[in-house]
Amino acid sequence: MKISYNFAFFDEGSKREIRRATLKAVAIPGYQVPFASREMPIARGWGTGGLQLTLSLIGKDDVLKVIDQGADESVNAVNIKKLVVKTTGIATVDEASEATIIQSRHRIPEVPLREDQILVLQVPIPEPLRYYEASEFITKRLHAEKEYSGAWLILFEQIMKFGNMATDADHPVLVHDRYVMAPSPIPRFDNPKMNESKALILLGAGREKKVYAIPPYTKVVSLAFEDYPFEVEQFAGKCCRICGSVDVFMDEWIDDASMESHYQCNDTSYCLSQLNNRQLKEG
Repeated sequence: MKISYNFAFFDEGSKREIRRATLKAVAIPGYQVPFASREMPIARGWGTGGLQLTLSLIGKDDVLKVIDQGADESVNAVNIKKLVVKTTGIATVDEASEATIIQSRHRIPEVPLREDQILVLQVPIPEPLRYYEASEFITKRLHAEKEYSGAWLILFEQIMKFGNMATDADHPVLVHDRYVMAPSPIPRFDNPKMNESKALILLGAGREKKVYAIPPYTKVVSLAFEDYPFEVEQFAGKCCRICGSVDVFMDEWIDDASMESHYQCNDTSYCLSQLNNRQLKEG
């Protein structure tokens, strides 16, 4: 039996409710807006928050790209694309520059985003204060009072223990000089891409029922101390073994036979496009 879906899965009332929450999030950069997270045909924790944002915003003329930790063909990315395509019929692409909506888990594309694009990030834990305060009531009060000493204390404890800030991902940021925000589990390498981004960045947490946003050209600063400045992952002297790119976020892997370290672009579509460009130049 053929099952008929409304365009983009949700009924129009659900889309309007999510859009209203999204508009409020855009109007108050970095502020977590509660919303009525819907049941989805995928489990919570697998990107339902980002998917709900995408489905509420997508139109018939949009082009979608889905990323899972830099890859376009991982289980999470493939299944999200299948659901969106089945309920909308829109086109999907691997090239970030060709997409109007980019939904991503754990990465921001290497290609700089444009004003006509929307980046949707999947978020597991939207509350940056949750690591030291379990009460939702208290974290709301701390945000209202701009009381973020606990977030600074966690970074200070890392410096005392490890000699530097040891956040591998989800390093907290200050948005518009007001709200401390969890940028989702993107690597530190991607944090600077949020600052003054030309594209609208939306963040959705389905399990926690929160959406928040960074409007275009918004100031975003990673938390750091004057004597211990924020630093991204370093790949100095390294290049991608496939396309030869430098100054990008790379994965390291060890050859079992030689025990030598090798590096390659984490963003697989960027890597392929750079390889194609290099081959064209070489004739």
